[in-house]
Amino acid sequence: MGKILVVDDEVGIRELLSEILREEGHEVSLAENASKARERFSTFSPDLVLLDIWMPDSDGVTLLKEWSSTGALTMPVIMMSGHGTIDTAVEATKMGAFTYLEKPIALQKLLATVTGALSRAPKNTTSATYVSLGKSEAAADLKRQLEALRGGTAPVFLREQPGSGADQCVQILVERGSKLLEIDSEQAYEEKIGLLDTEFSKGAIYFREISRLTATQQLDLLARVPDLLKKGVRIFASSAVSLNDLASQRLFDVKLLEGLSTATITVPPLCDRRDDIIEIAKAMLFAISPTKYFSAAALNKLRSEEWPANIIQLQAAVTASAELAKSEEIGVREVEVTIEKISSAEKRDLKEAFNFDVDYRTAREDFERRYLEYHLSREGGNMSRVAQKAGLERTHLYRKLKQLGLKVQKKMEE
Repeated sequence: MGKILVVDDEVGIRELLSEILREEGHEVSLAENASKARERFSTFSPDLVLLDIWMPDSDGVTLLKEWSSTGALTMPVIMMSGHGTIDTAVEATKMGAFTYLEKPIALQKLLATVTGALSRAPKNTTSATYVSLGKSEAAADLKRQLEALRGGTAPVFLREQPGSGADQCVQILVERGSKLLEIDSEQAYEEKIGLLDTEFSKGAIYFREISRLTATQQLDLLARVPDLLKKGVRIFASSAVSLNDLASQRLFDVKLLEGLSTATITVPPLCDRRDDIIEIAKAMLFAISPTKYFSAAALNKLRSEEWPANIIQLQAAVTASAELAKSEEIGVREVEVTIEKISSAEKRDLKEAFNFDVDYRTAREDFERRYLEYHLSREGGNMSRVAQKAGLERTHLYRKLKQLGLKVQKKMEE
């Protein structure tokens, strides 16, 4: 049984479909137009949508495109078409619709199609987020690369500046309905890697910022790769750090790098595709508040800003602007206030984190002390791993610790 959203402007058809589907044990929500469908979609989270093509405020195909472009098309959609809209319904299936039903809809045909669609719906997947790469030439090239790799089996490595969109690319590459296991730190590796030894197969595993893995974990993963590929597990990895540079410093395993780089994609930062900011911001907004929209001036303001943290920072601005706006329209004032708050917070955090009102030597020593304290704590005092992370020779590291007055309990080296 599933949650089904029925979208049709004819009240008789809505009520009839609702009665039939509820008798079959399904939970049903109704919408009489595209505007209501957006509201129901956001709150009801359907497993299946029955969508009429012709509606007064916006046709069903436009709604289908909207869901598809924002990454919201995570459930099957059955188009319903009257006389004269069959060709449109066929085109809709090419854009992601599951199939179409011609009105008047025969009872057995309806039930068989609904059952078939629900059986194909993804189960136990991660929550969907927006997936919009934009419309620039850089975005188009990225889409072509992703499309060429969809459905493949080879590992994919994604290079990016921090927050440029590797996560969204992985969402596009993962087969619909596949299980996705995400590992984003060395701690997560220890906690989750055991799942691969159990029932996990024919799914996907994503190593977000794989440079965070320790040398021991890198070797462990290298040993697992052949078996994972044999089991049909697709491997994705991303990094904002140059793995080639780390490998040249013997901080990343060369063989693992070669194995992960069978297919490599470089995700361009927002500064290289400024025209995409508008499309991405609109998709982000739809994902969190389908009924709100940015004014033209607000979108231009977002486009003109620098986003050093890329999509992560843009997402924060979109979310805060939506919360600040009292009406459905988000104006330039809300965006300006949000950007100013983000900028002020970043400056305040930086000032609080570091004292600039000292001489250069003192400031440098303060930074070195905090840097090494951080890695000593993170590595549990393991000097081999601290030296590896910091890119220092062990003897140089010991001298530096002594110079800074940092004491470390000696531990068994790994």
